[in-house]
Amino acid sequence: MLGRSILYQQLSGHAAKAIHGRLLAALPEGKLTPEGLATLSDAEYRGAGVSAQKTRYLRSLGESALEGTIRLQRIGRLSDDEVIEQLTQVKGVGVWTAQMFLMFSLGRPDVLPWLDLGVRQAIQNLFGLDELPDREACESTTEDWRPYRTVASWYCWRSLELENKGVFFE
Repeated sequence: MLGRSILYQQLSGHAAKAIHGRLLAALPEGKLTPEGLATLSDAEYRGAGVSAQKTRYLRSLGESALEGTIRLQRIGRLSDDEVIEQLTQVKGVGVWTAQMFLMFSLGRPDVLPWLDLGVRQAIQNLFGLDELPDREACESTTEDWRPYRTVASWYCWRSLELENKGVFFE
C-alpha cells in the first residue's frame, strides 16, 4: 500500500493506475514487495512509467523495510502518531501519505488528513469559512467528528464529487 501511495502522489487516478499496473507486471510474482522493489533496474522502473524521483522513493521504501528501519509487520500495533513518525523516515513518504496509510491500510477510524486539499475544501464549504483552513482550523472545526474523523473525511471527499456533478447542499 505504501508503494501504491507513492506512485499515486500528484498523478491523476487513471495515469497512476496504468503505471501501477505496469510496475506490478515488471515485479516478481506481480506483487509490490521490498525485495521486488530492490531487484528492478532503473530501466525497468522507467519502462513502467515511474519517474526518476519516484524510483528513488520506491527504492528507499524497499531498503527501509529490508533494513528494518520501518517494521511493516508490526506497524499496526503502533499509535497513529508513531506510525506517522516511522513512515515519514522513508524518502517520499510524508505526513499525507502516512495518513492515507492509516486510513486505507490500517483502517484507523479517527484520522483527519488535514493536509489533503479536498478535505480542506470540503471543511471550508461545510463551515462557510472565507479561506482554506490550516491544520489548527481543521482540527478545531472538526472536533465534534471524533472519534470518526476518517469516515467524516470520506464524506468530505464525496461532498466535493457531488458538488462537481451539480448537486449542491444548502
